[in-house]
Amino acid sequence: MSDLQHEKHPFLDFVNANKKSLTYILAFVVIALAGYVGYTELYQKPREEKAADAIFAAEKYFAMDSSNLVLNGDGRSKGVLYIIKEFSGTNAANLAKYYAGVSYYRNNDFNKAIEYLKDFSTNAKQIQAIAYGTIGDAYSELKNNDEAISYYKKAGGHFPEDESISSEYLYRAASLLDVTGKADDAIAIYKDIKAKYPKTERGFMADKYINRLKVQP
Repeated sequence: MSDLQHEKHPFLDFVNANKKSLTYILAFVVIALAGYVGYTELYQKPREEKAADAIFAAEKYFAMDSSNLVLNGDGRSKGVLYIIKEFSGTNAANLAKYYAGVSYYRNNDFNKAIEYLKDFSTNAKQIQAIAYGTIGDAYSELKNNDEAISYYKKAGGHFPEDESISSEYLYRAASLLDVTGKADDAIAIYKDIKAKYPKTERGFMADKYINRLKVQP
């Protein structure tokens, strides 16, 4: 035999020695891929479309501040609570949690507001910042100042590119720190607002807030 015929091919030897196992693995991959495609195209995609259609009316009522209609629907169209339950795992159901949380806050049901907003998440940083801030507002209404301050700071630092939102929620954190007797911490935040957001209303007023705290007995 020639040297070529005696040359070893480790990969081919491995394949020949493990044909059965490799066939099972390949079959598993094919089945898993087919299952994923089937789930996405035949199940999840139609659910996403139905959920998006269902949330349309709720979005209209949300813009009108009609919180009860947002939550429960108007008899012809479904509310966000139905969408969250029936279309769990869809993008629309996730957004419905935001609408539900804000609507509960508007209805003064602060615990429900916190529950739904904590379960909401989005890559839209401006909306996420507002969600954090509304959680802070709800905790503030419940007199849980430590949690309120924490979420106000989270909201204020989440999307600094929006100077108005960031400065407002940082201001709310500083105001609560003042109320709870932590003047030095409040002053530090006011200085941060002044440095980072000088063109905003809160930034413009920062010196006033700082001076008021410094002259307090």
